[in-house]
Amino acid sequence: MNAAQQATDIALASKIASAVSLFRSEFPDAKVDLKPWAEDLDTQDLVDPDSIDFSFHFPGWSRRWQSRSILVQIRFYEDARTISDGTFELTTRNFIGLEVAGFDYRGKQWRLSTVSDWQFEGDLQPQPEIADKLKEFCRQIFELFS
Repeated sequence: MNAAQQATDIALASKIASAVSLFRSEFPDAKVDLKPWAEDLDTQDLVDPDSIDFSFHFPGWSRRWQSRSILVQIRFYEDARTISDGTFELTTRNFIGLEVAGFDYRGKQWRLSTVSDWQFEGDLQPQPEIADKLKEFCRQIFELFS
């Protein structure tokens, strides 16, 4: 879900701002988009309501990144329990990791998931120094949201 929509309280808005700042501190030429998903119903049906999504756009295609835009999805799952009357009660919202993907005019070029094995997948992948910085960014997000 768009980060702009998920910023429902000051604590979460502050964490989202910190995540953006962490990325921009390493990559200052990237422009943030807190609403990467379109508002139409078809798109909204595909969006995970348990994620905080934002993207970064570079001024042009980056050889080092092998992409022009980066989508960051901070993933959560909501732990619910059943109450005796059969209804559900939300107990906690747990951070489980990140999904990061690089896009260019042809579509998705690579993906990194910290939910699985922290390995890059895709035909094109960022250069090693960018990959290392991106993994460090992910570690910092773990500290921020854990």
